[in-house]
Amino acid sequence: MENIVILVLAAGVILFAAIATVRRFTGRGGGCCGGGGYKIRRKKLDHVVMQKTFLVSGMHCEHCKNRVEEAVNDIHGVSGRVSLRTGELTVSYAQPVDDAVIRRKVERAGYTVTGVR
Repeated sequence: MENIVILVLAAGVILFAAIATVRRFTGRGGGCCGGGGYKIRRKKLDHVVMQKTFLVSGMHCEHCKNRVEEAVNDIHGVSGRVSLRTGELTVSYAQPVDDAVIRRKVERAGYTVTGVR
């Protein structure tokens, strides 16, 4: 009797693990950081007076990209776009904003700014 209970529990754990694995690798289980199909609203500036590129580490997936872009787009007069391939955040400015403000927003989102170009 105890063997049957143990076998049923083991089968349940294996089934749960298999389902979670399939969901993860088919993209239905979210990104590496727990994201899912979340899409951010893009921010378009009326006019751009300058652009800067920030090097950001810690981004691994579309969810990471969206979090960084959303954090930067929350700043008035600024719009950001992330390239996961290069690990770069390109910030367009409609008005001057201190680099420290951008850095703080990115770091509060959980990522690290390693440089500015």
